Amino acid sequence: MSEVSLMPLYFVVIPGMAALLIMITGEKKPNIRETWTIIASISNVALVFYVLPRLLAGDLMQTARYSLVPNVDFFLKIDAAGMLFASLASILWVATSFYGIGYMRAEKKKNQTGFFASFAVCISAVMGISFSGNLLTFFIFYEILTIATYPLVVHSRNEESINSGRKYLAYTLISGQVFLFGIIWLYHLTGTTDFVPGGSIGTSGNPISLTIIFILLILGSAVKAGIMPFHGWLPAAMIAPTPVSALLHAVAVVKAGVFSIVRIVGFIFGFDLLNTLGIVDYLAWLAAFTIIVASIIALRQDNLKRRLAFSTIGQLSYIVLGVALANEQAFLGGLFHIAAHAFMKITLFFCAGAIFVNTGFKYISEMHGIGRKMPITMAMFGIASLGISGMPFTVGFISKWNLVMGSIAGGKIFYVIVFVASAMLSATYLFTIFVMAFYEKNDNFTEYGEVREDMLIPIIFTGIMSIILGINPNFLVKFYDLAIISAEIVSKGIGG
Repeated sequence: MSEVSLMPLYFVVIPGMAALLIMITGEKKPNIRETWTIIASISNVALVFYVLPRLLAGDLMQTARYSLVPNVDFFLKIDAAGMLFASLASILWVATSFYGIGYMRAEKKKNQTGFFASFAVCISAVMGISFSGNLLTFFIFYEILTIATYPLVVHSRNEESINSGRKYLAYTLISGQVFLFGIIWLYHLTGTTDFVPGGSIGTSGNPISLTIIFILLILGSAVKAGIMPFHGWLPAAMIAPTPVSALLHAVAVVKAGVFSIVRIVGFIFGFDLLNTLGIVDYLAWLAAFTIIVASIIALRQDNLKRRLAFSTIGQLSYIVLGVALANEQAFLGGLFHIAAHAFMKITLFFCAGAIFVNTGFKYISEMHGIGRKMPITMAMFGIASLGISGMPFTVGFISKWNLVMGSIAGGKIFYVIVFVASAMLSATYLFTIFVMAFYEKNDNFTEYGEVREDMLIPIIFTGIMSIILGINPNFLVKFYDLAIISAEIVSKGIGG
């Protein structure tokens, strides 16, 4: 059942209004400014819990369509895939808001008003991306996210951050124009850009044109998704404050890139058409290449945030590979890994930021024995590291199990080897940090001293959630059910 509703718009407007109120409040009243952030983030979570039961009961809520050009409308629609992404971003916005407040105060960072305002605009854009009903609406929010993230990347306003910001814009804006060209060509060829489960194009059309359009759309998404060789901006962006790194990797830019690929494969082209064209196999190979190479490069990084950045590049391609396998179980695994990876990776970045605030250290070679000083932080780091490696009873195990089963179901045993090899590499480049933190001595870390509570509590929350969701993947928001619903309707081509 469908109904015209303002509900999708509320998800977008609330963080947008928060950004405006934050700018109006400014630097003179930091407590009030930060209160707007907290109120808005909690309000979005409240909307999630109000809308989710209705969605699971079969209600499909969408805004009225507003014509931009003939037969191309701006509209938002709440579906299971979008709800998974929006719910994830809303919940982690709360955690990141508290963490960000603590981090910015501990570091005594400047430009805090712009930081919190830009952060809110990014979340607003993510909500729009989540609930876009067609590619053109998606593109509008996609580009808003690109622009809103730039001030966060260059937050320090030094030469290194400005150069990184320029690199980020060069990559993302150029890829955005490639994406737009693909949208225009698709509309010219088919007369639609709507998202329809199983694909809006059907199975007929000019194979050459459709193949080129698919390549253009994937190229436009691959930069934000960090697929090699289009990943160069992502490690450079680690110059940004740690809350920004957490935002980039867990809920915003890179997740928008992989979510774009989810929409293109599952809701524009569909499994049948892509298997007929044969082009999706090349995407799978590129994703597999990225998984292994990024993991190997991560092993060589001494800077903790850069190691985590290359880990993200590899882990995002798990999602891309799952989607590219073009079968129901692999698609389920890829979609659920959006949520699984977010909780694990945001925990790791939160821990990296806590270590830097507390000790000033950012290189792994300086962190021998740090578990004796920050046992809670490093315990959460260990939990998230196990999850990234896909260990049982962590959320990472569930998503990766489905990805492996999807590979077997599709007869692609080679990708099972890729997933296993990546898990071993992940354990090597992450869990070894946990081991050296607790089982090596260092005179620099003889006194206990955790980071301030407003940073520590979000670390504990996301770390513990990485375990809880590994035991009950439907805890809190039913992420797993939303992934199952999306995979089923995409596989069976049930329109909505």
